[in-house]
Amino acid sequence: MLIGEVARRSGVSARMLRHYESLGLVRPSGRTGSGYREYSGADIRRILHIESLRSLGLSLREIGRALDDPGFTPSALVGDLIRQTRARIAAETELLTRLRRLDAAETAGWEDALRVVALLQALGSASADARQRAALSSGDTVPVEALVEAVLSEPEPNVAGALSWALARSEGSAAELLAEALGSPEAAVRERAVETLAELPGEGPAGRLREALGHPDAVVRGRAALALGARGEDGAVPALLDMVVSGHRDTDAADTLGALASDRATADRVAGAMTARLADTTTRAAARGRLTQALADIPGPVATRALTELSQDEDRAVALTAAYLLRLREGTG
Repeated sequence: MLIGEVARRSGVSARMLRHYESLGLVRPSGRTGSGYREYSGADIRRILHIESLRSLGLSLREIGRALDDPGFTPSALVGDLIRQTRARIAAETELLTRLRRLDAAETAGWEDALRVVALLQALGSASADARQRAALSSGDTVPVEALVEAVLSEPEPNVAGALSWALARSEGSAAELLAEALGSPEAAVRERAVETLAELPGEGPAGRLREALGHPDAVVRGRAALALGARGEDGAVPALLDMVVSGHRDTDAADTLGALASDRATADRVAGAMTARLADTTTRAAARGRLTQALADIPGPVATRALTELSQDEDRAVALTAAYLLRLREGTG
């Protein structure tokens, strides 16, 4: 079969076939009487093999080795190709992300575009100082998606604080993006997401924090409860009591419960909820001790009655703590 016919049937151009021949990949088995190249069936099969290997990303040099080395095994080469492909995809994905963020920034000219690029690069710097400066300089220039991604991966508290400040000033769906991050399989990412949500003002972040009260991660639930309690939302009381019982940030939770109990009605509800936990037979001794101590900051008659009853508790440590708190409450020291 002549080169033109081979090109038509294989889809490989005559020019590429001559290139393969120059590299020694495919040599026509014969020549016509007029000197034209003539390809055999075996030659055509080799051409198809070359094209198949090229579709996998192999270089022509690698293809020659694969076809001509009888001891060649493809496993190592395929493994290298997988790693190279993953690296290429990661690089292309990063580039695509940068381009999308630049597009989202809606820059007016090249000067603005270059400033956004510089800030995005600084947010990914190895220097914490550089990241913090970029966060403080971002203003409305850097897309909210980039700020959220940066804060979710930020290990330095000062930089994270600057990023939270930038998000609080930005316009966009920061709360929604951070709420999505609460579903991350990585505990550190979930913690950063709820910490950042807690720093954002407004009803949007508050709504996401209320949803987080039912999160399966106790750390997320606890941080959301502390933030909502600090905002005066008594819906956080059950989660705050869980923290006192479990011992997770129990002092912070007790302080927040005390701050929530600023009016009589709320104080009585909080004290009633504490009393119920104390009476629960599944509540362990250490947790009962923490609940008793937490009653100290709850004003009103319900808390006083609870402490009075606890001063006669079978658990001597609880009884002594309650008696001491009653004396402080009565001002007798």
